[in-house]
Amino acid sequence: MLKRTDVVLFDFDGTLSWPDSNMAFGRYCFRHSIRPWLFLPLIGVSALVRMFNPSGVWWRQNTRRFITSDMVRRFVPGFVKQHKRNRFGWAAERVAAERAAGNKVLLISASPDYLIPKLVGDIKFDAVVCSKMCKDKPWRYKFLCWGDNKVYAMDEWAREHKFIPNVVRAYSDSKSDMPMMEIAAQQIWINPKTGMPV
Repeated sequence: MLKRTDVVLFDFDGTLSWPDSNMAFGRYCFRHSIRPWLFLPLIGVSALVRMFNPSGVWWRQNTRRFITSDMVRRFVPGFVKQHKRNRFGWAAERVAAERAAGNKVLLISASPDYLIPKLVGDIKFDAVVCSKMCKDKPWRYKFLCWGDNKVYAMDEWAREHKFIPNVVRAYSDSKSDMPMMEIAAQQIWINPKTGMPV
């Protein structure tokens, strides 16, 4: 019989760090390459589609269609070094405190797998779950870890480790995380601009 285990969930963008790492990496690419500028018409169309389908995948992918595997290889190290400075000061300490209390601590983010593990590699999470991207087309999702999918991803991780998750706390800044927050006994909402609980 599977054992129930206390779990604490953390979102990343707007919760442990600001601004959004996915969007910030896009801006970083614009500053370091001419290629993104050639995709501005497609980005404009994607922005229009987003207005009518905010939870969609098409506009998310095409907003970042300029990103190549070579850009990821060349730009991610510099971006990570720069973006780590935006992490809220309490982040590592809070994660350590949750682990010291005997909880499993999971970071679960919609941002891509070529960014998030590197941005939090120095913080001891029990697991880091994020959107899975195609290696050869890093703008294309294999799995979008957003909304309900965050809960599915957590459940899959728990099954792989042979326990039933009991979510005692969840930290987020965004209403898009309501599926994740609603299963938590305690919801801690963070102001993304200040890093402080609302």
